[in-house]
Amino acid sequence: MLRYAISDRARLPGDEGQRQAGLLNQVERLAAGGIDFLQLREKDLEAGALADLGRRLLAVLRAAHPAPRLLINSRADVAVAIGADGVHLTSAPGSLTPAEVRRLYASAGLREPVVSVSCHTLNDVATARESGANLILFGPVFEKRVGVELVGEGSGLETLHEACMAAAPIPVLALGGITSENALACVAAGAAGIAAIRLFQGEPAPGRI
Repeated sequence: MLRYAISDRARLPGDEGQRQAGLLNQVERLAAGGIDFLQLREKDLEAGALADLGRRLLAVLRAAHPAPRLLINSRADVAVAIGADGVHLTSAPGSLTPAEVRRLYASAGLREPVVSVSCHTLNDVATARESGANLILFGPVFEKRVGVELVGEGSGLETLHEACMAAAPIPVLALGGITSENALACVAAGAAGIAAIRLFQGEPAPGRI
């Protein structure tokens, strides 16, 4: 089971410095626990601050064996600048495409990136598959929250299964309301793994199967 953690330092206590330090500690623990990917998703940070935090996270991740891969949310420019392992894209109209991200990496002399794409409908999945995404994050499967507020119900395991079938052979990671209790049900529905924010901030996180 692939495990894809998504950062959210706003959930951590303290001032900005303490939150960033807490995130680094959290990521060190997750890396030691064998996560496969970390998405740096700190949308409020300016490019310079995001790049600085990304470099510090890369140092933590690359000290682990095997080293989880770091993907930067949306900011391909930052990802290229720090030599991150890839970029996470949305499926919204006007977003960068995987091909565009790969061209940016090639122009910088970097190895081919991992590109993940978030999808919310089967049409999104078909588009991401055709565009050459390496990973598809499909959700919300069980629920959608903004902070602690529940803002929407999930699409359910049957729709997740349909998404996995539509995406094949691209791996699909289940997103939205994922817990240690329902993670295996997502895999049984066809998902290659799980993606989450809250799940990976607690213990225990589900391991490989």
